[in-house]
Amino acid sequence: MVDLGAMLFRGRGVKLSQQFAVIGLGRFGRGVCETLHGMGYEVLGSDNQERLVNQVLQDHIVDHAIQLDSTDPQALKEAGLFEFETVIVAIGNHVDASIITTLNLKEAGVPNVIAKASSEIHKKLLERVGADRVVFPEYEAGCELARSLTRPAILDWFDLDPEKSIVEVKVPEAFHNRTVAEVELRSRYGLNLIALRFDDKFEINPSPNQKLNKGDIMVVIGANNDIDRFLRSQHIN
Repeated sequence: MVDLGAMLFRGRGVKLSQQFAVIGLGRFGRGVCETLHGMGYEVLGSDNQERLVNQVLQDHIVDHAIQLDSTDPQALKEAGLFEFETVIVAIGNHVDASIITTLNLKEAGVPNVIAKASSEIHKKLLERVGADRVVFPEYEAGCELARSLTRPAILDWFDLDPEKSIVEVKVPEAFHNRTVAEVELRSRYGLNLIALRFDDKFEINPSPNQKLNKGDIMVVIGANNDIDRFLRSQHIN
């Protein structure tokens, strides 16, 4: 099966920027594969368990899947994984395998390695061996659930860093039938409106004369403190 991966993905001297590799096909890895594949990207899944490899192929949530030991750099090389622009290390509870796999990928020059962590210590070790981004899926899901329960008007919240975010929020009643310029998001709240969603369409960088209507969705970017201040001022909960 390793030879199949090599044949499909290895060796034209270019990085594969429109394709993703996911190592570890548990719940998190399957979710990443299914979402990327559903968005039209080509996905290679891999795991050391043949059962999980066969399952993602049967479920049609990857384009290709390979059984391999990701702690073996030669196996990764032969499977073509070193040529991907982005590799997601979705290995769950096996901390040592997660760290060794991440190290193997970074030492081989993979530009963007995203790794799942199960603890703060795990996170620090992944960062130490070069992970470009470390995620805590359970923690992040918990934060999202808490926000959805306490602030139902917020449809989505994406953290850019610990202090800044992009938020999708329903247009408050006070903004109804007013223009973007009239609500003064930037001067009053320090927020930038980057898009509006209405009638199932997005308008990027809306005009200052664009009218806002209750039920429309605003996509704003700014500091978390300013976002919270805006939500409080509009009694959005």
